[in-house]
This record gives sequence, C-alpha cells and structure tokens, in this order.
Amino acid sequence: MGYKAGIGVSNKHLHLSDEHLAALFGEGHALTPKKQLVQPGQFAAEETVDVVGPKGSIKGLRVIGPTRPQTQVELAVTDARGVGLTPPVVESGHLKGTPGAKLIGPMGEVDLDEGVMVALRHIHLNPAQAEEAGLKDQDVVDVVTHGLRPLIFNDVVIRSGPAHEREFHIDTDEANAAGLTNGDEAEIIGKE
Repeated sequence: MGYKAGIGVSNKHLHLSDEHLAALFGEGHALTPKKQLVQPGQFAAEETVDVVGPKGSIKGLRVIGPTRPQTQVELAVTDARGVGLTPPVVESGHLKGTPGAKLIGPMGEVDLDEGVMVALRHIHLNPAQAEEAGLKDQDVVDVVTHGLRPLIFNDVVIRSGPAHEREFHIDTDEANAAGLTNGDEAEIIGKE
C-alpha cells in the first residue's frame, strides 16, 4: 500500500470527565493547556493526578484535554504491572470490563470502577487522508517501521473522522521495542 504516517509515541496519561475534573481539581476548574497535540483540539494539560493501584502508584500522570464523557486511564503494560493492574488492550473509549483505580488530585479523590486500559495501536486519519490511502474508519492494517529495530505491527486499527490527523499511535513499550521516537515514520504495508 505504501501509505506513510508519522509516529506518535503515547506516554501514559489520562482523560477526565467533567464530573471527575471537578472532584479532583475543584468545582468550575478548567484544564490549562500546556502543549498542543497533533490531533486537532487535543492538548497536554498542566494538570496531573496520581493513580493508585493494588501494588503502588504513578505520581503526576498527565491529563490530556479536553474533557471526555468518561474518564479513561491509558497505560503501557509495563506501567500497569508496576501498580498491580492487568488492563486489557482495547480501543479508546471501549472501557466496559476494564479495571478501575484510585485517582488523587489536589482537591479530592475518585475511585474508578472501570477505565484503566492499554490502548490498541491505531492510525488517525482525517476523511481525505483515509480516502487517499484507500481506507475507512475501523479498517485493520499492517504497518512496518524502519527504526533501529524494524518491526511489523499487525492489527493496527484505522480511526478516521474530522477530528483526526495522520499519525500512528503506539505506546512506550511498543516504541522501545522497535527503537522508535516521536516523528519517526511508519508505512502501511497491507490491509487485513
């Protein structure tokens, strides 16, 4: 297929609902953008929270804005194991059956019943980019990287919509395994 996308290495982070933002940071608090991300309208916020699992905690986990309908904690497998959690690898927003954790902010705490997950690797494409690549939302492709340790990633989901921009998202475990960093390039080599 030969369609290329820049790589975005997704470090551990979380997305908060309006309700949980208020519980952790105080009523009426708005997220403060620190850095704009490639995906339109998304930003790394100044705000951080602590995530507590059965065997430990992650201090200062970065919040990604804007808020979402449901709180979601995205960890790499290594991060999750470090705090005693075994979340499934799922697509963003598919949180049913995922484990929970305690979130601690400067103004309060939240006990999540669910919402901790490992993100399924995916490629963001806006509709024009998807059409150019001959793909559509929810297609599954194979991707090759050409870093220090070239790898083929199978089962990569296409996420296409107007709020997307061309970028291949992998977590830190996947990036480290292939010797990749932000801005490296990946190439779609097949459709499943």
